[in-house]
Amino acid sequence: MTLLHDNSSSFDSATTTLAEHSSSETHAEEHDVNASSEREEPRSAVADDFATALESFTTESEETTGEDHVIRGTVLKLSPTHVFVDIGAKSEGILPLAEVLDPEGKARFQPGDEIDVVREKGETEEGYFNLSFQKAQRLRAWDEIEKAYSENHPIPATVVERTKGGVTVDILGAHAFLPGSQIDLRPVRNLDALKGQSFEVAVVKLNKKRGNVVVSRKQLLEQEQNEKRTKLLEHLQEGSVLTGVVKNLTDYGAFVDLGGIDGLLHITDMSWGRLTHPRDLVNVGDQIQVKVLKFDPDKQRVSLGFKQLTPDPWLDAEHRYPVGARVHGRVISVTDYGAFVELEQGIEGLVHVSEMTWSKRMKHPSKIVNVNDQVECVVLNVNPAERRISLGMRQLASNPWESLTEKYPVGAAVEGRVRNLTDFGAFIEIEEGIDGLVHVSNLSWTKRVKHPSEVLKKGDRVKAVVLAIDAEKRRLSLGVKQLQPDVWESFFQSHHVGDMVHGKVLRIATFGAFVEIADGVEGLCHNSEAVDANGQPVHLEPGQEHDFKIIKMSPEEKKVGLSLRAVGEEASRKEVEAYKHPASGTGSTIGELVSWKRAGNENG
Repeated sequence: MTLLHDNSSSFDSATTTLAEHSSSETHAEEHDVNASSEREEPRSAVADDFATALESFTTESEETTGEDHVIRGTVLKLSPTHVFVDIGAKSEGILPLAEVLDPEGKARFQPGDEIDVVREKGETEEGYFNLSFQKAQRLRAWDEIEKAYSENHPIPATVVERTKGGVTVDILGAHAFLPGSQIDLRPVRNLDALKGQSFEVAVVKLNKKRGNVVVSRKQLLEQEQNEKRTKLLEHLQEGSVLTGVVKNLTDYGAFVDLGGIDGLLHITDMSWGRLTHPRDLVNVGDQIQVKVLKFDPDKQRVSLGFKQLTPDPWLDAEHRYPVGARVHGRVISVTDYGAFVELEQGIEGLVHVSEMTWSKRMKHPSKIVNVNDQVECVVLNVNPAERRISLGMRQLASNPWESLTEKYPVGAAVEGRVRNLTDFGAFIEIEEGIDGLVHVSNLSWTKRVKHPSEVLKKGDRVKAVVLAIDAEKRRLSLGVKQLQPDVWESFFQSHHVGDMVHGKVLRIATFGAFVEIADGVEGLCHNSEAVDANGQPVHLEPGQEHDFKIIKMSPEEKKVGLSLRAVGEEASRKEVEAYKHPASGTGSTIGELVSWKRAGNENG
């Protein structure tokens, strides 16, 4: 306002001179009316002096409102695009509305408010002076900016908007450029999110002539980080407990800012229990306490631990979870071989698939439990050294196999459904969870069954006989053929060595022929026994029927030895006896017997 005061003095001086000349003119009129023609010239001179004084005031005022001078004006009105300001000149001034908007887009000034501006060169087409609020702010702030630059001290800044290559910040009302690479220690991807944020910056470059200011926040952060690092290194050692901020998460752990130095908190050192990802325990920005496990001063690498701040729960697990105790827990994982149950933080046990149910038919643990299920188990075994606990679920129910012998004693007849067929037999379910095996050899006394599907079909209801029970191994042996009498046993009871039997050749082997001598009973005629009475080999073929003599019997092995040779010898003996003792009672000579035998062979 000093500038305006000086102009007023010039204006007052010119007014006084003009008044004095007016007084002289009046006095002259009183003395000499005829001198009017002479007084015309002084009146014109006074007017010229006033115009000159006014012009001088205007020129002086305009000279003191240049681009290097800040003037105080009054806001007259705001349009959608401009602000109209009275600067005390012959014309009003105008400046862009955008220069006076705050970060939220609202105008900082209203009509009647005083505002600092700088007059720029030129006028608008309407005759308004071009003004700038930002330049005025920059001029007022420039001293502070220069001081911050020369003394290298930080200065507060507020992000105004995003611009090419960085952001524009407001410093004491002046705008400065903050490059994207100088915003933080690490690249910032979303610059738009910074709008409205305030922080301190360092002035790194300025050009007063052009009005350019470049600032850096990264420089201050690096200085702060170096100071923290130096201070931290003074007392950093293994075993120290420090407070840090989670800076970044990876699949294998979390990086924690300890104050100038980043340490790695590996996922295996986060919890005594199982973690699938570090985010299950911490998030970026969390402040946590950690313990220094290892420190390499040369490489400035720090390994951190979180679980080490609490005692290892496995140290007394054997006492807290004795064998046979019932425990509760949460299912945290289900695999093909079982389910892992968390008993407490850091303690988990495995329920093996074989310990989930007494039934042997369960295909997958997911049929019984799912993740996050609350379950009750029985402790089967504890191994603190290997950090393992074996759990069981089937032990909570009575073992149906223990009472199976009483319900189904050996020899008892049972009935069930054919549940499955295999190459070696059929599984028959006699009650829920109890399956018995009928081996292929126990399907028939008489048929040689190669596959159970020849006799049974899946889903058939069949009867069987309990042959054996192994409760410990959960095995039940059944037989179907045992429902019928054993044809072998009957055969051995009714036949003896030396008996003559009639049989049919079933199949031929390299060593002899298998002959069916009763329903379901086979005997073997070895090649050495397949000869006639004269010692000549007899060629046996499937389907042929002959009389055989039993020469061997083995009930244990269910084997019968047959002979054609013995049949011939028996016939010869009988023929001799018949010849020696004919029915007529007359005797015969040896010669007659030989002749009769020869005749019989020729006829045969």
